[in-house]
Amino acid sequence: MTTNKDQLIINKVLKGDANAFAYLVDTYKDMVFSLAFKMTKKREEAEEVSQDTFIKAYKNLGKFKGDSKFSTWLYRIAYHASLDAIKKNKNHNNSFEINEITYNQIQSVDTILQGIERKERAKVMNDCLLKLPEEERSLIWMFYFDELSLREIIEVTSISEANLKVKLHRARKKLLAIVQENVEPELISHYGRK
Repeated sequence: MTTNKDQLIINKVLKGDANAFAYLVDTYKDMVFSLAFKMTKKREEAEEVSQDTFIKAYKNLGKFKGDSKFSTWLYRIAYHASLDAIKKNKNHNNSFEINEITYNQIQSVDTILQGIERKERAKVMNDCLLKLPEEERSLIWMFYFDELSLREIIEVTSISEANLKVKLHRARKKLLAIVQENVEPELISHYGRK
């Protein structure tokens, strides 16, 4: 299922051409760093996680079977390396209680977000995403921003399909509550709307 080019590079690396691995690093470094940063919230930690990810991938490349995309396999390593980094630094304590969100409240948030310019909207969403607990933030990121399929997320996280759907649903609800709680008052005062 991996791309032909990736598989050719993997074969070169497995035959002893360590320099060929640089192609894989260049190709996937942004994806790995992005995930690590979204999960750890710290640039230095994300850089360490990225390095750890590629070291682990290099050492375990022989275990890659090719039955999934190389990017999915690498994403899984990055995801678990990020979780390990978070566990090491237990000062990340995100807890958030959620109230029921009605359809009208969701529509209200959508209307508010439509009023923001695109660049501003991206920053607002990023700030709100960072307020989610690590696991939920990474699931939202994988599904909506990295556009991984449910199957790929299951491969990365080892979460069952039913549990993943529930976690994604809850994460979306929390994100909407965070957007409503943090963005709406600011926008109402900025744009003069209710």
